Amino acid sequence: MSFSNLGLSEKVLAAVAATGYTTPTPIQEQAIPHVLARKDVLGIAQTGTGKTAAFVLPMLTILEKGRARARMPRTLILEPTRELAAQVKENFDRYGAGQKLNVALLIGGVSFGDQDAKLTRGVDVLIATPGRLLDHTERGGLLLTGVELLVIDEADRMLDMGFIPDIERVCKLVPFTRQTLFFTATLPPEIRRITETFLHNPQKVEVSKPATTAVTVTQSQVPAGREAHEKRELLRRLLREAKDLKNAIIFCNRKREVAIVHKSLQKHGFSVGALHGDMDQPARMAALEQFRKGELPLLVASDVAARGLDIPEVSHVFNFDVPHHPDDYVHRVGRTGRAGRTGTAISIVTPLDQKSMVAIEKLIGQSIPRAEGDYEVHAEAGDAAERPREQRGRERSRGGRGKPQRGGRDRERSHEPREARGEARHASETRPSAEARPAREARAPREARQSSEPRHGSRQQANASHVPSIGRPEPRRQREVDTEPGDHSHLPAFLLRPVRSPAGA
Repeated sequence: MSFSNLGLSEKVLAAVAATGYTTPTPIQEQAIPHVLARKDVLGIAQTGTGKTAAFVLPMLTILEKGRARARMPRTLILEPTRELAAQVKENFDRYGAGQKLNVALLIGGVSFGDQDAKLTRGVDVLIATPGRLLDHTERGGLLLTGVELLVIDEADRMLDMGFIPDIERVCKLVPFTRQTLFFTATLPPEIRRITETFLHNPQKVEVSKPATTAVTVTQSQVPAGREAHEKRELLRRLLREAKDLKNAIIFCNRKREVAIVHKSLQKHGFSVGALHGDMDQPARMAALEQFRKGELPLLVASDVAARGLDIPEVSHVFNFDVPHHPDDYVHRVGRTGRAGRTGTAISIVTPLDQKSMVAIEKLIGQSIPRAEGDYEVHAEAGDAAERPREQRGRERSRGGRGKPQRGGRDRERSHEPREARGEARHASETRPSAEARPAREARAPREARQSSEPRHGSRQQANASHVPSIGRPEPRRQREVDTEPGDHSHLPAFLLRPVRSPAGA
């Protein structure tokens, strides 16, 4: 079947032919006729199956008739991330080049003034993230009472990001008689509840879930140590030794890891960009555009780049962190080997990642082989400076390099046996000073006489000679006072004052 059999307008068919597409994908073939018939559609399909065009093309055909009013968009598309929203806008710009449609993008990181000015001129297609959309409605600059068609894209991703309450609020702001298109990869209970509430007799279009990765992608796993700096050293080695590496996306699980890996690669001379949710929008779009144009061969990213982004010529994908959810692995690997091209996906696996790797292999139905070669990590110059501050602190507390430990003991002293340290301390406490040595030598004969005479009431000290020494100083109460009988020079002055009896005693 060709696009001409789906009921699209001549302008849309001309735009599709100009892009080089001739045969619709299964999701397009099944969904487009229902959308043109103005029916609600529940589409279950993963990203990469052409579902964006499945609602863009029929929307362009529907919007050829009519005109938008100020601050009242005719259609509304909700996307979970800014990058997906921007990509949908690119699809409208590409396929709607021959039509005079106003398309507006409401996403975070852009000034309210510019967005408000576009809304004032009237918008045929409004593409937005839920948070920024509700901000405009609460300020009174946007009315959703004129929405004829509502599209909720990547609903399962919105569930993961906590947008479901916002979607419910938006659905209550649009007219009850609107047409709703709902696209999701899975149907968890929360998503099913929303579809039952806001869809009216929907036509269910389901494309089989791609539980396996493309056969054109060569997958492998490389074992690594537990420490983060070991993984970074291994990543740099893999990048240097990779064959036919044109460009690559390096995926991390957390935004903090994205920033650390990006800084590490820059420090070692790699041309690399970063992409994660905490970056402002101009920086995110600039990094993505530079990567698409080939100005930056490497892109360190969170799972923001794992879904929906269409960059067809990515040669390598590196999983610096193994994803916690097996589906995310399929999406990450799907960034390479697209449109029949070959690709390579390499995962750095620590001992803590074994459970996740077993779940991934179970999902894709195949085992991921270990990469051949010796990948033992060797320290490089500057690696210690890259380690997190808390890790270097732990090393110093264990006696590693850095500042002396508490009490002034250096690394060599801290590794001495406890008995040796005790004997040395006992010797330093009992050794007389140079000033006291003459007086001590003068009293030696007296000490010899006194040592031969047992002291009264000192049974504990007499028995102490039979106790083996364990390198500890004797208790203070057992030490002898080196004074002559009747010599009170060792006593404090206040104890030598005469005692006065009370008057009349």
